Amino acid sequence: MLRGIHPLLGPDLLHALKTMGHGDDIVISDANFPSGSMGPPVIRADGVSATAMAEAILTHMPLDTFVPETAWRMEVVGDPHAVPEVCAEFQEIVARRGGDFRIVPVERFAFYAMARKAAYIVATTEFRLYGNLILKKGVVHPHEVDMA
Repeated sequence: MLRGIHPLLGPDLLHALKTMGHGDDIVISDANFPSGSMGPPVIRADGVSATAMAEAILTHMPLDTFVPETAWRMEVVGDPHAVPEVCAEFQEIVARRGGDFRIVPVERFAFYAMARKAAYIVATTEFRLYGNLILKKGVVHPHEVDMA
């Protein structure tokens, strides 16, 4: 354990977050997401919900403020206006941890195309359907770095 580091962030995920740069995307996927066939490196987070992982990541990673959209979720097939409970929870976490950002719903196959371009995929065991989220990393400003 380390002070100041969320306990759900293991060494592989910490390394991934540290190597990501401004504008890189990270996918938080549910248990049904085809993580292994997407292409980006997969970091397993077995036994962890997607919402808990979003909370852990956003505790340390800023979202991109230089683009109009910085967070996306998969829209419900056949009902694009539906907002599953897990997605409402994602929105609450993003608002609380990341700022005034709206999570944008994206059609399933367009979401897959975005995921293929991500820097990393974090595969959780979120069992609620549509528990998938893409986050775009922002900038860490000099005043936010504690070198003491």
